[in-house]
Amino acid sequence: MKVLITTVPFGEMNRFPLEQLEAAGVEYLINPLNKKLTESELVEMVSDFDVIIAGTELITKKVIDAATNLKMISRVGIGLDSVDLLEAKKRGIIVSYTPDAPAPAVAELTIGLMLTLLRSVQLSNMEMHIGKWHRFFGRRLSEVVIGVIGIGRIGARVLQHLQGFDSPKILVNDINPDSNLNKKFNIEWADKETIYKQSDIITIHTPLTAQTKNMIRKDQLLSMKNDAIIINTARGGIINEQDLYEVMQAGHLSGAAIDVFDFEPYDGKLREIQSCILTAHMGSMSVDCRTRMEIEATEETV
Repeated sequence: MKVLITTVPFGEMNRFPLEQLEAAGVEYLINPLNKKLTESELVEMVSDFDVIIAGTELITKKVIDAATNLKMISRVGIGLDSVDLLEAKKRGIIVSYTPDAPAPAVAELTIGLMLTLLRSVQLSNMEMHIGKWHRFFGRRLSEVVIGVIGIGRIGARVLQHLQGFDSPKILVNDINPDSNLNKKFNIEWADKETIYKQSDIITIHTPLTAQTKNMIRKDQLLSMKNDAIIINTARGGIINEQDLYEVMQAGHLSGAAIDVFDFEPYDGKLREIQSCILTAHMGSMSVDCRTRMEIEATEETV
């Protein structure tokens, strides 16, 4: 069996996933371009492989058509929006993913971004590096209203972490409300419009689907408080990037943190906005969570 590992890095912090493949007699190739592959680059590579151990690159009908031996797509991470699932089903190609492994790391990064934005840490850091001494006023998590949209594996972990901050007011929304969460957490269920209008911080934890694509556009952003903060560690495309740029450029919203983008690597206008933290889709990139994701993906392959 031949396996193409498209996601990089892979086996870098812990070789055990590669050792699993080697022990099973699997021949593998790790992405030789060492970057997120385009559709055309994937088409050129996939013809001889039985399995793709994939990241977030698009595995389209065109890619699947070129992969004449393909039997399985094993996603490293959560979310299957990058895979043409209907085409895979037509071809009898198994698709798996590792939804639990990245959740702890993404949830912790989300909390870190909340604290960073509330206290203007990134702005103070930039000013200190150019010789400016300015002390920014900020807010504490316990003093703000937090809106969480999407209460799945990651959103629920965010709720759990927030309980350690003197029980802030938390508004939550999910397509499938779970009343059992009310027994565990101090939360209020609300529609998204209420969350946009009342929250000081909004964090997104939904999958990217036809319903959530461009879910947050200019109208939603402008309905938020002037000094609100928005965070997306879920999927690029849920918040419209151009609309976010225009709204923040005009002075609305005090901060944003975006870890995921429509097209990656990101090369867009949000880089001009100093109060918008940009990170390189690294929500899951803690050593333990990334290793767990890789191990689970190779276990599925074997």
